[in-house]
Amino acid sequence: MRLLLQAALRNKRHLTLAMLTLGTLLFATIANQCEAFSLGIITNTGADFFSLFGPEDKGQVKKIRASDVAEKWELIDRNNNGVITKQDAAAYMVRKKGANPLSWVMHRMAGRFDLEENFAMVIGILVLVALFKAITLFSSRYATQLLSIRVTRDLRQQFFEHIQSLPMSFYQGHNLGSLSARAVGDAGQISSSLNSCLTNYFQTPFTLISTLAACFYLSWQLSMVIFLGLPLIVLPVIFLTRRVKKISRQIQKNQERFSSVLLDFLAGIQTVKIFAMEAFSLRKYKEQNDQMALLESKSAKYNLLTRPVLHLIATSCLAVVVLFGLYTLHMTVGQLIMFCVLLHMFYEPVKKFAEENANVQKGVVAAERMFEVLNIKPQIQDCEGAIELKEFSNSIEFDHVWFKYGDDWVIRDLSFTVRKGEVVALVGVTGAGKSTIVQLLPRLYDVQQGEIRIDGIPVQAYTQKSLRERISFVPQRPFLFYDTVAENIAFGSSFTREQIEEAAQKAYADEFIVDLPNGYDTLLAEMGKSLSGGQQQRLAIARALVKKAPILVMDEATSSLDALSENRIKLAIRKLQGEATQILIAHRLSTIEHVDRIIFLEKGRKIAEGTKEELLATCLPFRYLWEAYKNMPHQDPATI
Repeated sequence: MRLLLQAALRNKRHLTLAMLTLGTLLFATIANQCEAFSLGIITNTGADFFSLFGPEDKGQVKKIRASDVAEKWELIDRNNNGVITKQDAAAYMVRKKGANPLSWVMHRMAGRFDLEENFAMVIGILVLVALFKAITLFSSRYATQLLSIRVTRDLRQQFFEHIQSLPMSFYQGHNLGSLSARAVGDAGQISSSLNSCLTNYFQTPFTLISTLAACFYLSWQLSMVIFLGLPLIVLPVIFLTRRVKKISRQIQKNQERFSSVLLDFLAGIQTVKIFAMEAFSLRKYKEQNDQMALLESKSAKYNLLTRPVLHLIATSCLAVVVLFGLYTLHMTVGQLIMFCVLLHMFYEPVKKFAEENANVQKGVVAAERMFEVLNIKPQIQDCEGAIELKEFSNSIEFDHVWFKYGDDWVIRDLSFTVRKGEVVALVGVTGAGKSTIVQLLPRLYDVQQGEIRIDGIPVQAYTQKSLRERISFVPQRPFLFYDTVAENIAFGSSFTREQIEEAAQKAYADEFIVDLPNGYDTLLAEMGKSLSGGQQQRLAIARALVKKAPILVMDEATSSLDALSENRIKLAIRKLQGEATQILIAHRLSTIEHVDRIIFLEKGRKIAEGTKEELLATCLPFRYLWEAYKNMPHQDPATI
């Protein structure tokens, strides 16, 4: 429960609404109690003949003698007018030895309001009580729902904001299915459980205490029945709660795997179809689906078992109350109705407690999973006193840099310098560490040893925002979102249409954009699926160019381009020489032919550095790579 409240009150603005919600829940309880009293008073028909004239303290009376009537008549007819009214009978029953407080309450009401003769008064009481209950019931439910909606909204927002601040290593340890399930499913479960928590741990105790006090005031003897049935109710609740919490944890873990299987299928649908592996995908999906159904069946069994068991116990207690009240305490039907309604109000929250508690336990598990992420401290943070990188004026230096994923060193003692305006290429076979190097520069990861400096200042000394604003990045796999072409190029920045079109022309994307149905205002499909791979890549390059950052990083940016588009990008890169400092990664060696320097890497180490001619002369692994590329049969010699 502590985690649920912590989740609800992470935003202090929720405190006022939470207090208002509690107030409406308490008034709703009072309305239910008023309804019980009004039913008892309205159905009160006064004392029956046997209870009025029967001997006191003799249990259930089965016969009355004339002498009993004569003896009691004088006590009841205190005005000595030979007539006994219902008010006289009620007053006598109150004075009678062993009379309960409920008799006194009903006598006072009967004396103040002649309900049998005043039918309008009866209708008025019913209408007022019904109106009060309707208002409090709506207010309590609406306030509770409103609180849940706002808590869910803020939790989703806080979760998204937090995971944005986490390093790339976090995303390597969590799959998309898990994160999406926590952002949507767990936040929704927490809000739903919060409703149950407010009911179980705030409204229910108030209902139990106030109702129990009323029951003891009216008849302590009948109220003892409650203590007879309470242990019989508590034990099943404890057992079922533990089982539900355990199964809920298993269900939510399985939901992550279930979501991951589905997302993997949707992301790799082309591969699945090409390899005709629909049966394999279906089998994996069916395994998770069957496991989910099995766990949900267990959860449903324990959830649905609660109310029948508790209902049996509560009904048995009510039967004992009725028998004991009628035949031992000689209570009237109206008194018993009032007491039974109050007793029902006592047992009903207890019966609902187990059901609601199952939902609470699901929310506790969801909160544990969500806070597992929210409590992760970002490893990469701005240091105290971090400065703004306002311009790039000198050089980028890698000074004896070491970096590893887990236990495996990916970058080993790497040192090199890129001066302003230079075009430097990183070359090496797959796994040499090229992509990792360009991810270390904007601090997507932090180095374990050594230092990266820009203009002589370590990158950790700059704010992350200013550092990344000075770097344009074209990744291997372009990311396009569900929006227009223009918005995908601008990527949230306030560039003018002229600047967007200029960048698209430099990236040679304009030639296919103008042929789209609405040009730059064409809405792209999810992940840019309506475009070819080369078109997506050119939009990503246009996005990098429109930024006009002084440092441009291109991680195999031409990998998805055809030969003609690649040549055009090569021209665009050459036009940027002197304007932007470029760091290029390319498997296609043709794109690095005119760079200023090439750094050849092998297993995270720098093997050689120099121009293409120098490396061909001095670096045997580079020469082998160049010759292998040059002799590829599909290559156009003009591009080499």
